[in-house]
Amino acid sequence: MTETANDTQFRAGFAALVGRPNVGKSTLLNALVGEKLSIVTPRPQTTRHRILGLVNLPHAQIAFVDTPGLHRGARRALNRAMNRTAATALADADVVLLVVEVLRWTDEDQLALERLKESGRPCIAVVNKMDRVHPREKALPYVAELAARHAFDEVVPCSARDASNLDRLREVIVARLPHSPPLFPPEQLTDRDSAFRITETIREKLTLELNQEVPYGIAVAIEQMGEADGQLVVSAVIWVDREGQKPIVIGEGGERLKRIGRAARIELNRVLGRRLHLELWVKVREDWADNAQALQALGLE
Repeated sequence: MTETANDTQFRAGFAALVGRPNVGKSTLLNALVGEKLSIVTPRPQTTRHRILGLVNLPHAQIAFVDTPGLHRGARRALNRAMNRTAATALADADVVLLVVEVLRWTDEDQLALERLKESGRPCIAVVNKMDRVHPREKALPYVAELAARHAFDEVVPCSARDASNLDRLREVIVARLPHSPPLFPPEQLTDRDSAFRITETIREKLTLELNQEVPYGIAVAIEQMGEADGQLVVSAVIWVDREGQKPIVIGEGGERLKRIGRAARIELNRVLGRRLHLELWVKVREDWADNAQALQALGLE
């Protein structure tokens, strides 16, 4: 790796995944990296943070950046913060991947394209969810229409779910990265620590369990984390922004909260490679998603 890294042909840089909510950016990041770094749920706007995932190849290092979905009508401070996070990642990227869903084009796709044009960055259009189109030739008119919307460097159809055509996508990205030694140590996978992955995993299980019952006014923060009896002991608080949401999250006799905690603990045991004891509490912070101080405390601003 050292010899390759010193080679003048080595390339390294940042590739930002941008697009509207729910086009599969987080699933794509996980598939490209080969490990689950971003949480995934069917609900739009699940991703709230900028998340880095590293891919090391013999001749290149790609620093993928997952971003919140760009969306219109950002009435709450949380939504505006998410849009700013996505815009910043776009501005800092060496290459931008505009991720779209095959056979769909919406106003928010157009918004993402407009932001991309403003950035002036090299751009690859990634047509995701190709596994849903049978036969695949049905997607050809959509791909042609997409190519006509902007002078993309490439248009690459793929599927994050079944990992089809991802090798081709990596090659296309690498060809547009600057010549540079690696930007991160080869053993590094992400810039996020275990505390972040714990809170995000809990939030994923919350979102999957609650489905449509509680809106987006939920956040997770670690209150205490330490070692005891050979295991990691974590106490985390689930913040809701309405008093009436608290009993919904807890469930009758605390059963729902127990299910959420169990699902999170099982996944975290695997992800962290060690035993974890998890305690969850539900607290109310009225309108936290419109409170700049609360957003800052939660790392969202």
